[in-house]
Parts: sequence; C-alpha cells; structure tokens
Amino acid sequence: MTAPDFRGDPPSHYLCSLLEEAGLPHLFTTRHFPGVSAFREPGPPLGPGAQELLAAHALAAQPAAFLKQVHGASVAHVSHGGHAGQGDALMSDKPGLPVAVFSADCVPVLLYDPEGRRVAAVHAGWRGTVQGVAGAAVDALRNEGGEPEHFLAAIGPSIGPCCYEVDKPVIVRLDAAFPGRWGSWVRSRGNGKWMLDLWAANEEQLREAGMRGDRIANPRLCTGCRGDLFYSYRRGDNGRLVTIAALPLSATP
Repeated sequence: MTAPDFRGDPPSHYLCSLLEEAGLPHLFTTRHFPGVSAFREPGPPLGPGAQELLAAHALAAQPAAFLKQVHGASVAHVSHGGHAGQGDALMSDKPGLPVAVFSADCVPVLLYDPEGRRVAAVHAGWRGTVQGVAGAAVDALRNEGGEPEHFLAAIGPSIGPCCYEVDKPVIVRLDAAFPGRWGSWVRSRGNGKWMLDLWAANEEQLREAGMRGDRIANPRLCTGCRGDLFYSYRRGDNGRLVTIAALPLSATP
C-alpha cells in the first residue's frame, strides 16, 4: 500500500495516491489543519481559516455539505452545500460540491465512482459498522447506476486494533449483525475485553458490497497511536478530523 502523501510542516493534511491518480479532489486533515471547528461546536466543520488550503486542492468552489452524524447507516443524496440533515454518509453527483464527514476515532471512508461521476463520504463508528453504513454507501452509488467493481475507496485515520478496546455489549451487537463472521475482526484480551479492528470490518463490508480489494486504500493510520498528528476521542481530545472530497469540475474524471 502506497504511503499517504502528507502536506505541510507540521503536516496539516494528506492525500491518498489512489484517489490522486484518479483525479478526485480530496484530503484528510490532521490536528494541524486550520479552520476546523471543535467537535463539540455546531456548524460547518470547516471555517474561513481552512479556505486557502481547500482552494489549493479544488475543494472551495462551494461550501461543503455535511450532516449531523448520528452513528447510523442512512445515506443522504446532496446537491448543495451546508447542513444536510442527519445521517452518516453523503453522496453527490454535482461537480465541485464537497462532501465532508468529521471524526475523532471513527472510520471515515471516501468512495468514488469515476465512471458514473459520483462521490460519497462515510462516517463509520462501531455502531455504524454494525449497521453496515459502508456497504449502504456502496449500494447507494450502485442504485444510481454505478458498478461497484469500478469504485475506488480510501479509508482515513481512525482508531486501530492496537488501541480500540471494547466490551461484551459491543461484541453482542457484532454477533447479532454478523453471526459467524465477526471473530476475524477481534482479538480477545480476556476478562470480557476485546481489541476490535474496525478497518477490517469496514474493508470486508466494502468487498461484500462488490468492491475489489485492490481498489481500497487503507494506510492504517491509528488516531490512538499518532497523537502528534490526529485527534482521538478516547484520548480525551475535543477536536475533530475532516475527510472531504468533491467531484472534479472538468468533464472527465
């Protein structure tokens, strides 16, 4: 897997080479990206201080569309910027319109259909993973006429199996949603504790929805380990990371 392309000193964001090569404007922020609202604050995830860097990556033609994230699996089809209601995945076919999700341990995913010219951004915590939000986003793109085997996906910085300890209530939900399958996503620590691999769970959901494994990029950047770069809810951080993409304004991908 190609290493993420970090930009800035200290690094303020990075790009995914898989999406770069496909010509999709996008970025994943670090804790050093300017103009990001604190996680506890209402309003857009990216303010005036972010506009210069967004513009440098063709992500400032319009205000970003975003949701009040509720740890579910609903997918909103958006055609204009600003607050777009509740949900945990957004998709758009409007060139130049950025779609954004924010996180601080949960798994952000960008999906790109280069042939159908559609893009989606997904927020998948353990609750969203149990409900299959990543697969739901792939299905939403398919229902618009896309072919999943041609889609591209990039998984952003999120808490890894090295740091994400869960207890029995989470395992019960996983077992109910994925009987006989969730065992490969966890490692028992004993005493009713497990280490959960949300990356593996979401990658499997993307593949089961029809995507090819070689078209899913995951640099495995752990928010729990990399406090120098990322916020982590479990570490007590109040900031948020933003994952954002927009269809290119040009007529071809």
